[in-house]
Amino acid sequence: MQVIIMHSRLTQAKSLTLTSKHLAIFVSLFVLFAFCISVLVINLTARYSTSDSVLVKAILPAALQNDGGLGITSNDKYLKENLAAMAVKVGEMQAQLIRLDALGERVQGLAGVKPEEFNFKESPGRGGAEVSVVPSKADSNLVDFQTSLDVLAKDVNYRSDYFNVVESKLMSFKLQAKLLPTIVPVNVGYNASTFGRRLDPFSGRTAFHEGLDFSAPTGTPIVAAAGGVVIAAEYHPEFGNMLEIDHGGDMITRYAHASKLFAKVGDIVKRGQHVANIGSTGRSTGAHLHFEVRIKGIPQNPHKFLNAGNDGADISKIASLVR
Repeated sequence: MQVIIMHSRLTQAKSLTLTSKHLAIFVSLFVLFAFCISVLVINLTARYSTSDSVLVKAILPAALQNDGGLGITSNDKYLKENLAAMAVKVGEMQAQLIRLDALGERVQGLAGVKPEEFNFKESPGRGGAEVSVVPSKADSNLVDFQTSLDVLAKDVNYRSDYFNVVESKLMSFKLQAKLLPTIVPVNVGYNASTFGRRLDPFSGRTAFHEGLDFSAPTGTPIVAAAGGVVIAAEYHPEFGNMLEIDHGGDMITRYAHASKLFAKVGDIVKRGQHVANIGSTGRSTGAHLHFEVRIKGIPQNPHKFLNAGNDGADISKIASLVR
C-alpha cells in the first residue's frame, strides 16, 4: 500500500509505502491499547463498587441506594420513621409511670395502706389459660397501633391527674386531722367526770357538764390535744388558770383549773406540746383538768374526738367530726 502525503509547506508531494508488516504492527498496538483500557475499567469498578460511591449513586436506582440492594421501599422508610416516633412515645410513658409509682407510694402512705398490701414496685400476679387468637389486619395496622398508643398515653395522663387530686384531698384530711383534738391532754387512765348531765359537786343540783374532768396530781403536764393558736391564757373566776387554743374551723379547746400556764396569747402550739400543769384553781374540789371542745361556741363531747384518735383510724372519718 502506498500513501501520498501533500501539504502547502511541502515543495513536492511525498509518498509512504505500507507493507503487510506495517499493518500487522498497527493491529497489534490497537489490541494492546484496548486490553489496557479494559484492565483499567475493571480496577476502577472494583475499587468504587460500594453503595456510598458517587459513581454508583449516579448509576443505581434510589431504592437500591438505601440498603445496598435489599429493596427497601418508601413504605419501609415510613415504617422506620413511625417506629422511631412510637419509641419516643413509649419512653415518655415509662417516665410518666415512674412518676405515678412515686405518687402512688405517697398516696398509699397518706391513706394508711400497708406497703406489703399494695406494692407499686412489683408487677401484680397474673395468669390463666392460653387462648390462641388469630391475628387480624387491624392488629398489624400501624395507624391503628399509633392511635391505641395515643389513647393509652392520654389514659396515663388522666390517671396521673386523678392521683394528684386524691393526694391533695388526703393531704388536706391529714392536715385537718392534725388540727383536731384527738390526743388525750393528760396521761391518765380514766376521767373523773364525763360530758353531759351530772350532779354539781358544789350545789348538788343536776347540771350540764360541758367537758371532761381528768383527775391527776398537781403539776402533772397538760399537752395540747391538737395544734393551733393560743387565744386565751388568763385567770377565770370559775375555771381558774385557763388556756384556750383555736384550731381553725371555729373549733377551740379549753384547759381549766391549771396550776401554771406555759403558753401565752398568740403562741402557735404544736400537737402534744406541754402548755400547762394540772392544778385546782377556780371552782374546783381538787387537782384535775377540765377539758372542753367547742365548735362555734357549742360544747362537743370530747370523747368522740379522743376515741377517734385512739382508734387511729380513717383520716376522712376523723375529719368528718367537724362537718
